Amino acid sequence: MTEPRLSESDIAALTACLSEPSRLITNAQTVQRLSRDFYWYSPILKKQLEDKTADVAIQPISVEEIIAVLTYCHQQEIPVTARGAGTGNYGQAIPLNGGVVLDLIKMDAIEEITPDGVVICQPGVRLGVLEAAAREQGFELRCYPSTVVKASVGGFLGGGSGGIGSIAHGGLRDFQTVRAIEVVTMEATPRVVLHEGTAVHDVMHSWGTNGIITRIWLALTPAVEWAQCVVAFPTFDEAFTFSETIAVPEAWTKRLITTFEWPIPSCFSPIAQVTRDGKSLIFFMIAAAHLEALQTAAVEAGGEITLAAPYTGLRTLPLLSDYTWNHTTLWAIKQDSAFTYLQCGFNPATVRDQFAQLKANFGDEILFHIEWMKTGTGTIIPGSIPLVRYTTEERLNEMIDFCRSIGVSVANPHVNNVEGGGRYREDNVQLQTKYKYDPKGLLNPGKMTTFQRTQSEEPTTA
Repeated sequence: MTEPRLSESDIAALTACLSEPSRLITNAQTVQRLSRDFYWYSPILKKQLEDKTADVAIQPISVEEIIAVLTYCHQQEIPVTARGAGTGNYGQAIPLNGGVVLDLIKMDAIEEITPDGVVICQPGVRLGVLEAAAREQGFELRCYPSTVVKASVGGFLGGGSGGIGSIAHGGLRDFQTVRAIEVVTMEATPRVVLHEGTAVHDVMHSWGTNGIITRIWLALTPAVEWAQCVVAFPTFDEAFTFSETIAVPEAWTKRLITTFEWPIPSCFSPIAQVTRDGKSLIFFMIAAAHLEALQTAAVEAGGEITLAAPYTGLRTLPLLSDYTWNHTTLWAIKQDSAFTYLQCGFNPATVRDQFAQLKANFGDEILFHIEWMKTGTGTIIPGSIPLVRYTTEERLNEMIDFCRSIGVSVANPHVNNVEGGGRYREDNVQLQTKYKYDPKGLLNPGKMTTFQRTQSEEPTTA
């Protein structure tokens, strides 16, 4: 670990920005922990980022404290890296140049849930807490990651994309799920700027590189009584085909449809009772009113029902969503550290041919894990987080290149920048916003590689 690069006078000045001195943290172990996320899902990022850490961590409780911290850091040119709950996988929250980790987890107020189902909250609110609060008022989250219990709303907006619920409501950036975002800029005199409507895309999925999110307006959806169901099929092709017949028609009300190729289910040791040796599985979260019809259809298609039970919230046991989306990767790594993953999008018209080509070229080096989801145009597609048996970086890149050559999109989770991660806007609004709000490049430096600092002071116009 490197020696702290902040002087005693820097630390004293930053401490003076806070109403409680203990919220500036210098303990090396704590600072290192708050400088980490789940970057180690990638063997490439693990090697690249394992020695990176901040000098101090600061836990603000108000916009005023954030403004005070950013004002001083701007003056002294101290890097600032925003942190949610640290559940990201790209190293989004890992500071490359030391400085301050701005841990927003104490800004966790749910200010209001409006009668039409929009929550107004601070960035540190845990998504699981928000889901429970929303259901008390007849609503629920449109989509959430498998890390819902720990993940924060601000972190989800800054670095996430979709999850449970995306099959019905698309990803986080679709269908006006995010109505507005308030951010603080990194300027000599920081401003609080409200982004509404399409302007939210200026700062979403920018990894905190172009503003510190301080307030969020997030659209919810009416709550549904859900049930869980697991169906086993002898082959992946049969499982995929049946999952498609439920995923695509609008007649089925669903929140989650995940299809696993064997041997992925063998990694799910805590729920071994719902797996079947050698068989592919489908996990469903389906409207309780549709559970009986789903079971009938599954049996008629040759499937075996291994679980059918009510869903009673995030404390449900077993909680199937704990094994889906990127939690699937976590369970696989626990079984075999050689596993890593990709994030892919298959073409629904040619997906079976794409599967066949990947298997012909890579065999069991790639294992299919399908997350059905709705795109912003309303099309249901087989999104995918396939498991990959990692050998070398060259072999991994060969797989990525081959995927793209046959029309399989890849958001590369083995790079540590916004542009390479697959959610960078082609219209460059995130970059343009960074030039306006962070002209010195002090917010999470190194993570938006197309940014080039050309001046030391802000432009004269916003």
